[in-house]
Amino acid sequence: MLKKIPMRRCIGCGESKEKKQLIRVIRTPEGEILLDRTGRANGRGAYLCNDPACLRTAAKKRSLNRALKTSVPQEIYAALEEEMKAQ
Repeated sequence: MLKKIPMRRCIGCGESKEKKQLIRVIRTPEGEILLDRTGRANGRGAYLCNDPACLRTAAKKRSLNRALKTSVPQEIYAALEEEMKAQ
């Protein structure tokens, strides 16, 4: 029997992709916003393609704010973009 492949939707471009192809952005219980490359960290999460353009789109549409249920400052977007480029 084949194993079901988990699918998630990118909050930037809106495409559904396999969970392994996306990066999870989380808001920890302490209120910190981080990239979760493992997909297993505690916290409220949202998925993005590993593309800075999707992150910029999410910032413009404020979809990351809605998904994480908090206001995300511009410095966090810049830091997340730098982390994406580093990988």
